Amino acid sequence: MAHELIRDFWANPNLNVSLSFTHFVERLIYTYKDWGSDPHVFDVFFQVLVEAGMLNEARKLFDKLLNYGVTLSVDSCNLYLTRLSSNSDMLGMTIKVFSEFPQVGVYWNTASYNIIMNALFRLGKLKEAHNLLLRMELKGCIPDVISYSTIINAYCHVGDLQKVLLLVKEMQTKGLKPNSYTYSSIILLLCRSGKVLEGKHVLSDMINEGVFPDNVIYTTLIDGFCKLGNIQAAFKLVDEMNSLNVAPDIVAYTALICGLSQSGKIMEADRLFSEMLSKGLKPDEFAYTALIDGYCKSGMIKKAFSLHNEMVQIGLIPNVVTYTALADGLCKHGELDTANELLHEMRRKGLQLNVCTYNSIVNGLCKAGNILQAVKLMEEMQEAGMHPDAITYTTLMDAYCKTGEMVKAHELLREMLDRGLQPTIVTFNVLMNGFCMSGMLEDGERLLKWMLEKGIMPNATTYNSLMKQYCIRNNMRGTTEIYRGMSGLGVMPDSNTYNILIKGHSKARNMKEAWFLHREMVEKGFKLTASSYNALIKGFFKRKKLLEARQLFEEMRKEGLVAEAEIYSLFADINYEEGNLETTLELCDEAIEMCLVDKAKNGNK
Repeated sequence: MAHELIRDFWANPNLNVSLSFTHFVERLIYTYKDWGSDPHVFDVFFQVLVEAGMLNEARKLFDKLLNYGVTLSVDSCNLYLTRLSSNSDMLGMTIKVFSEFPQVGVYWNTASYNIIMNALFRLGKLKEAHNLLLRMELKGCIPDVISYSTIINAYCHVGDLQKVLLLVKEMQTKGLKPNSYTYSSIILLLCRSGKVLEGKHVLSDMINEGVFPDNVIYTTLIDGFCKLGNIQAAFKLVDEMNSLNVAPDIVAYTALICGLSQSGKIMEADRLFSEMLSKGLKPDEFAYTALIDGYCKSGMIKKAFSLHNEMVQIGLIPNVVTYTALADGLCKHGELDTANELLHEMRRKGLQLNVCTYNSIVNGLCKAGNILQAVKLMEEMQEAGMHPDAITYTTLMDAYCKTGEMVKAHELLREMLDRGLQPTIVTFNVLMNGFCMSGMLEDGERLLKWMLEKGIMPNATTYNSLMKQYCIRNNMRGTTEIYRGMSGLGVMPDSNTYNILIKGHSKARNMKEAWFLHREMVEKGFKLTASSYNALIKGFFKRKKLLEARQLFEEMRKEGLVAEAEIYSLFADINYEEGNLETTLELCDEAIEMCLVDKAKNGNK
């Protein structure tokens, strides 16, 4: 009641604050000196001043009271610390107050240390914050769950998972159970690190400990699974949310729409968008952008622009990501002029273009063969104060490599390094592919050697380019050496690796090796391409292994893959000689339909 009386008095709009403050303080002190009033009155007045944002007046009151031997309560001082720390410009003042107040009789408690640890973290002083946690007990303050959660959250923000796990273990040994905030920070860190499955395990531990997960935790995991492309796991979490009566919000729906769009499931994304509307959730610019991006990636540009117009009509302002998605879609659709117009429109609207916007159009120009225009756009990008990134350079290098201009591609790599940009594995793979396509195998091998010397780990794509070129040259010894080197480094072969090796060995009539590799890739869940099947079948025919060839031909047909006309002809002859007239005619019909009709259609296109 006392708090309300003072608050209502100071909320009076007709009050002259500067004059009234001095007078009010004097009257309040008078009651204390002459009438022996309760000193808690000063705490109440101090708290009202802090809540009203009158921090300078609050400090003046604190200093004046010291002259009368009155020290305010630690709870009031904590409120003052909290209000100071809520303003990022006053974080330094918060630390200063924390060090000064004990000198005049304020005894800080655990809550005080928690406020300061958070302030230190926001100032970028994580070590000092952690040291404060360690020193708390020496000052007679026992760290609580909030103390540990504050430091855990800080280490989560900087991505130090090892420190986080040690702190969780430490708090558990002290009998403290992680709370929802602790778990939320850990799950967010794991998802950002791509360890979404581990994040899901943490959620299970959390539920087992009786801590109720909120919307934010579920949304973090849903977003993580969507970014990994595991949409099924994301929807399982939605079902789990619904069973716990935790309703997905606009952020969760946006993550799901984005995941479906990225996976090419645009119709499902659209249905989800409609479901969101039916539940009374109003989509924001991010939800619209996710769906627009999906339609652009699916080549449905008209629908994407229709959604853009719809969001403008309901008062939403498209952001740079929206326009980047539209520009990227136009480029992939071959509408480069319209994409450039869109770029100029973005500038007119005062939108700060980002690197992704420029990269989309650079990529579109390169794919259309307009490399000179792409280079010019990169120069414009630099003039606009936007620095090209590794993707910009890699895109241009790829274009030069595909046209066999390896000198220009190499010059771009040098320029990239001079600018302090770190090439990605994609950059090196682009160069490797360029060297191999240009028949510059020695340069490709030198690049691989340089990568290994610099500690840059090649992947399967790096090796595939070299192996493919050696196979083309019928040098299976060289191919095998590269494959062994790849295996020796622990680089796992992918589907392309197996298909390249199988075709190479089949062409060289090394059918034992080819058959072994075929079995191995099937066991690993990879599939043969039509060209690999054709190569294997021809190889077995040449080795007079008709049983294996027939088995592969039937397998190929079941997979719905088209064999070469030559192979249909061979099996038609075999079946005719065996007296299987019905099968012979069936193969002839299939050959006409698959080989001749499809070829004619493609020719007309």
